[in-house]
Amino acid sequence: MSLLIKNGRVITVSDDHVADIFVEGETISAIGKNLNMKADQVIDAGGKLVFPGGIDPHVHLDMPFMGTYSSDNYETGTRAALFGGTTTVIDFILQTQGKSLHSALEAWQGRSNGNALGDYSFHMAVTDFNDNTKNEIKEMIEKEGITSFKTFMAYKGALMIDDRQMVGLMNEVRKQGGMVTVHATNGDMIDFLVAKHRSENKLSPLYHYLSQPEITESEASGRFVDMAYHTGVTSYIVHLTCEGALNQVRDAAKRNQKVFVETCVQYLLLDASLYDKGFESAKWVMSPPLREKKDQESLWAGLNQGIVNIVGTDHCPFNWEQKKMGENDFSKIPNGHPGLEHRMELLYSEGVHKGKISLNKYVEVTSTNAAKVFGMFPKKGSIGIGSDADIVIFDPNEKHTLSAKTHHHRCDYSAYEGWQVTGKCKTVILRGKVAIDNGKAMIEKGYGKFIKRGRSSSAV
Repeated sequence: MSLLIKNGRVITVSDDHVADIFVEGETISAIGKNLNMKADQVIDAGGKLVFPGGIDPHVHLDMPFMGTYSSDNYETGTRAALFGGTTTVIDFILQTQGKSLHSALEAWQGRSNGNALGDYSFHMAVTDFNDNTKNEIKEMIEKEGITSFKTFMAYKGALMIDDRQMVGLMNEVRKQGGMVTVHATNGDMIDFLVAKHRSENKLSPLYHYLSQPEITESEASGRFVDMAYHTGVTSYIVHLTCEGALNQVRDAAKRNQKVFVETCVQYLLLDASLYDKGFESAKWVMSPPLREKKDQESLWAGLNQGIVNIVGTDHCPFNWEQKKMGENDFSKIPNGHPGLEHRMELLYSEGVHKGKISLNKYVEVTSTNAAKVFGMFPKKGSIGIGSDADIVIFDPNEKHTLSAKTHHHRCDYSAYEGWQVTGKCKTVILRGKVAIDNGKAMIEKGYGKFIKRGRSSSAV
């Protein structure tokens, strides 16, 4: 099948021009003015923006957590992603302590194989680094195409590794050419504060926020950055939320260290005032928690300064009945919120439309940088000859309202209920096939492919 997109305003990291795009099979084969090819399907994108399909490198689909599972699976999660212009997601495999990385991979493949509508890849979360795990790193990178390894500095007893394990993992991953990513919060400090608040019978969702002050994130971020500097490993901080943590990265740049940084759309748009709504605040219980207005200002500045490289979501939804597990104790509320479908439209509306970031920066932080950092460029994250035809046709003027009544997440509330948005994904193309068109899904589960990734590009 061939596809011709006519008259769109094509936006990439470096370009902004009106052009036609010709797609043959799954890839882009020509870009130019007034292309005169015969195609099986022609789409007129006049008056619309055309940019690369979004890449969200931080999602949790069908994830076991606190005795339950995140409510979106590979079918519902990747479908919701496509409706919002995200054509590729990267999920996290969580190693079970005492078991191998391969056993974790098999468990996640059992959930994902044949179920995804959109394309996907994996990070490997290492929760038990030992000699056996060490020996699996090379094969994960070279055979499985999993080149990034996540670590947790919190969640003791389930996910957290200590600094000795961290340095050991960093040395092996550097040797094999991979990357170490981190959830950087000080788990011991947080556990102390959680226990203190519970002992004082302070059990509302507000105390989830008060148990994770900014210092718990900035301290852990600095410690991680120092260990990465010592070992020389390529490093990446996930869901960075606050000024203090960002300043640790700024300081590292003074010694010529490059640390990749991701924030999430909720940390740019929502703040800690939402923790003052009684138990309804459980909707926004996530880790790290929402922060202050000054942190939002720092993150927007970080995007424009090139210090914050990527905007993801940490999409990890739970239905309201699941959230109510912690109705009488904030520490039992499953952490996470639904956001995958809304990332691209919210960032356009609040960022580009309101003049906080440029269109080129928008493409950079929603797609191209993730493709480069995670070894998928130029196959993904690019509108270029030979790239996968992952393309969003976007109406920059259409206004709409976000709501649980209309979203495609398998979640019975919205973190952005009633939010007025300017800009709408109208047509979404995945590897040359129209996946979403005017609010309808045109593909079935199983079309999504697992993407084996190469090594990171430092040119970000």
